[in-house]
Amino acid sequence: MRGLFGLAAASVAAFITGSLARPLIVHPGTLNDIVITEHNTINSTSKIQAAAGNNPLQVEIVNNFGSNQMYLYITGTDSNGVACFVGPDGSFFYPDAGGSAVPVAISGDFKTPLGGMGSTTTLTIPDFLISSRIWVAEGELQFFTLLNDLGKSAIVEPSVSNPLDPSASIKWGFVEFNWDNDEIYANISYVDWVGISMGMALTLGTGEMQVVKGLVAGAVQNICNDLNTQNGKDNAGWDKLCMTDGSGEALRALSPNLMIASNPTWQADYYNAYIDQVWSQYANEDLTINTQSGAGNVACRVTDNALNCAGDNRAYPKPTIADIYGCNSGPFAIIDSDNDVHRAIVPRLCAAFNRSTLLLDGGNVQPSLSADSYYTVDPTSHYSRIVHNYEQDGLGYAFSYDDVNPEGENAAGTVAGSGPTLLRVTAGGWSD
Repeated sequence: MRGLFGLAAASVAAFITGSLARPLIVHPGTLNDIVITEHNTINSTSKIQAAAGNNPLQVEIVNNFGSNQMYLYITGTDSNGVACFVGPDGSFFYPDAGGSAVPVAISGDFKTPLGGMGSTTTLTIPDFLISSRIWVAEGELQFFTLLNDLGKSAIVEPSVSNPLDPSASIKWGFVEFNWDNDEIYANISYVDWVGISMGMALTLGTGEMQVVKGLVAGAVQNICNDLNTQNGKDNAGWDKLCMTDGSGEALRALSPNLMIASNPTWQADYYNAYIDQVWSQYANEDLTINTQSGAGNVACRVTDNALNCAGDNRAYPKPTIADIYGCNSGPFAIIDSDNDVHRAIVPRLCAAFNRSTLLLDGGNVQPSLSADSYYTVDPTSHYSRIVHNYEQDGLGYAFSYDDVNPEGENAAGTVAGSGPTLLRVTAGGWSD
């Protein structure tokens, strides 16, 4: 949902690279320790065409997390393309960078205190908000603003992966959504990280209700425990995905995709032998990709050290581990000139590598195997396996193409529809 437009080079204070502790212990820093990436920046852009007279969106936040003070933040972009918050009274709050090309702290009335454990807080989003997040935090998060290259104030959000971020010691979670011309799309995703367990229910004007329960209460600590256990088995660095406070309590778990972005040498050789075995097998037999589209089943075979698929406009070289975890680089990068066959194969091929199903019986047709065959052999994305173990209803992306499944199966943690009457969000575990 996010995009990074040009920000002044002076605004990038630090990037965390190199060797990381096991696990990564946070040490909250200052303004000078902020890292700015596409993942934690909302840019003001050009005006967006919005229909007049949208119905307001009613939102309920249920605090199931604990007795400490919890806060709600809602960020997004309004119909004029301006980055903003939704304040406690439901009106838009606009940060002002004051002409600064380096981050300055945002102050003002843009956070909403939540009630105690089990309480429900209600507010209304006036009409239109996209690239949006509903944040719930145990304590106060620190947001910053600065001018982007268009001369407009951007919002710099807390970074989940920077252990020196001023908000690094705070526990938080969020739900992403677009509220656009009486249409809503909301999702819970673990593609980049896991924090406070979030769930949601959408009620439409027709009476239809869609529910994504999310992770069980306290999942992040269980996930970190299981990552540590897996690391004890293969010493592949899974424990490094956990960010903890000084006492060892888990705050967040980072995805392999996000870890490699900040530490490119992490698990550098982990998938190499598997990739070689896949290339060897499909040099001698077809790999069939069910495009689940008009192209139907497409036969692929390795020739000249690249996977070539019938009707595809270009071949697939061997992926690296960063390509596999990110699904958007190397052979899995999609460019404007790619045809429909290529665009259908990329998500299905990357999903097969993530789930390590290509060498299983029946794995020569992708996708075809059921979810109980995913992550059953090494190497594989144990992060995805473990995260899915703690989902209450099996819904929620653990990597970018986690919605790739045989017909009849769906792992997407999304709710969507026209004419919504209520978006209900739970923080700290689902409750009806």
